[in-house]
Amino acid sequence: MQFGGSVRAAYVAFAAFGAFWGVWGASVPRVQEQAGVTDGQLGTALLFVGAGALPAMLITGRALDRWGLRLAAVLIAALGVTGAGLAFAAVNQVGLCVGLAVVGATSGAADVAMNAVAGRAEKDAGRPVITRAHGVFSGFVVLGSLATGLSSAAGRPVSLPFAVVAALSLSAAISLAISLPAARPAAATAATTDGPARTARIAPFVLIGLLGALAFASENAHQSWSAVFAHDELGSGLGLSAVAPAVFAATVAVTRFAAGGLSGEHDRTVLLAGATGAAVGAVVIAAAPTLAVAAFGLVVAAAGTAVLFPTLVGIASRGVDEARRGRATSIVSTVSYVGFLLGPVYVGRFSDAVGLRGAMVAVAGLGVALAVLAVPVLRWALEFRDGLRRHRPAA
Repeated sequence: MQFGGSVRAAYVAFAAFGAFWGVWGASVPRVQEQAGVTDGQLGTALLFVGAGALPAMLITGRALDRWGLRLAAVLIAALGVTGAGLAFAAVNQVGLCVGLAVVGATSGAADVAMNAVAGRAEKDAGRPVITRAHGVFSGFVVLGSLATGLSSAAGRPVSLPFAVVAALSLSAAISLAISLPAARPAAATAATTDGPARTARIAPFVLIGLLGALAFASENAHQSWSAVFAHDELGSGLGLSAVAPAVFAATVAVTRFAAGGLSGEHDRTVLLAGATGAAVGAVVIAAAPTLAVAAFGLVVAAAGTAVLFPTLVGIASRGVDEARRGRATSIVSTVSYVGFLLGPVYVGRFSDAVGLRGAMVAVAGLGVALAVLAVPVLRWALEFRDGLRRHRPAA
């Protein structure tokens, strides 16, 4: 496999994934209307995304290590197809919940697979790939959202954007199948199966995942609540408020492309700068007297959070045995995803207690915690991982 092929495969996978979630995010109001559910029922249905995703993410890592990275092609295709199925199945509460559970499962599995593909591509190419691949994802989220908005404004069926994404996903799957290696990874050396040894092998990746959870909690807090903050605290109209998530996503995309060329030597600096930016941006939003100031804070927060998870994935990916790449990526992604799910809930709880501005201060606390913990936790995790490698017995 040529290095260019693995890099191209990573970008294609992230593009398809981003297009799907861009379409979904912009389609939520119409899907809700089609299903005839209340806001509360929609909130319940959305929990099924996480319920489907978390177990699928845990399983996918082992599947990748057993059957190889070409499994990513199947999973990307499955996500597009199940998304199209959701558009037709979501005609009531039950159909919406079942559809979202299946979408969550395929999305979670595809998430792990594409990050494993990006990690392999970065290793093969010997240059940064992961952060820019995440930039491709963010860019296609914006494009998918805008295209879906235009489709809705033109009165097209809610299923049309999902059908287009399904076609794109199938095309992406073909490209992945051609670009990725057919061979399974080499067998791991002397893989012990006792409980303590298994715990020791996964501990470094759990720790990195916990840092990722802080990063994702901060990112999704802003993505989910920025429009609400603009409307409720600053009195902006519904149309203007809706621009806030797009501003956030676009800033994330630009930042990831801009920072994508930084090598692993700058990882700790990038994490500290990103965590600091996330905290400062949240404080600016909390204190913002006008929409313009809040928008500036949102841009700062977006630029900060943009680099956090891709950098952590890169740290976890470098140096990992190829035969365990899937499982390592799975652990980091799954633990991090818990933070993604809890971030909006975290804001909601604090908002009930101290108001939405106070909740933004609490979001800033996530960035502060990450800045304080990143260096010592990563040092311990990587020393632990490297120590295990040095003392692993020969096969």
